[in-house]
Amino acid sequence: MLKLEIVTPEKKVFDEMVDAVTVPTASGEAGILPNHAPLISALKPGILSYTSKGTTERLAVSGGFVEVSSNMVSVLTDTAETASEIDADAARAEREAAEKSLAVHATGAIETTEADRERLDAANARLQLAAGR
Repeated sequence: MLKLEIVTPEKKVFDEMVDAVTVPTASGEAGILPNHAPLISALKPGILSYTSKGTTERLAVSGGFVEVSSNMVSVLTDTAETASEIDADAARAEREAAEKSLAVHATGAIETTEADRERLDAANARLQLAAGR
């Protein structure tokens, strides 16, 4: 078993024992099982899933960090929302705003659009989870 702890600046979202965790890292999805090697990685906006007692739950997370050590998975993220907590209209509006901003800055350096790309990824993850996919 793994102890999964998910913390945002506002609150501790989750703190329980789970069987497995999958997190969206900067280098791709990382599956974490008991006795995983120590790991520290940046998170990218996406879907975090965990399995406990045969049931898989999913949360939309924004950027942050994950640390794995001694069967403990600590996720520090700006936001973490379940499908029922997501306001799909707000997520669609956020996606449209990010897309417009990216279009305006399309010819700029990639570094100048990083925040907009993260906003777009976060909005897409929220919409994906809200739609049940």
